[in-house]
Amino acid sequence: MADNQTIRCSWCGDDPLYMAYHDREWGVAERDDLKLFEMLLLEGFQAGLAWITILRKREGFRAAFDGFDPAIIAAYDRAKIESLLQDEGIVRHRGKIEGAVQSARAALDLMAEPEGFSGFLWRFVDDKPIVNRWETLADVPAKTEQSQAMSKALKQRGFKFCGPTICYAFMQATGMVNDHVVDCFRYETCRKSA
Repeated sequence: MADNQTIRCSWCGDDPLYMAYHDREWGVAERDDLKLFEMLLLEGFQAGLAWITILRKREGFRAAFDGFDPAIIAAYDRAKIESLLQDEGIVRHRGKIEGAVQSARAALDLMAEPEGFSGFLWRFVDDKPIVNRWETLADVPAKTEQSQAMSKALKQRGFKFCGPTICYAFMQATGMVNDHVVDCFRYETCRKSA
């Protein structure tokens, strides 16, 4: 990780956990089905909350949701959902928890198809990261044509909590788009790896 004098995207502030996430994960192209599934669910749980809240609870989510294994989550029953609603290590929102179970079932269906989950998602950027050139955080959009298309397609396949803004945050996090501002030290690294 870079030092505190390093120029970063302003959204991560000076919180060490946020800076580590920015410096090591955010914007790095991810193509692993299970990691993509985890990030999509976490982005859905983030809706209406600050991302730092999710980062602080990520290990709790991983424990509560069986390492984000969609095969296990898809089989959750009412008793498991009720136990999750009592788990202080996660965001306890019935709709989001039930949506995660439904999304796991939908993800399994996509994973069984020839292109897989990753191939399905990456097609919205023509299988290559979009490299933007934003000067400031204010320039970065909340959603794009691609995130709207992804959202629509995911909803048609049965996913929940995957609106266009959630999908765009997911695309940023998983490196489908490089939205590091141009003076951020990670911009060039992510651009070259695109």
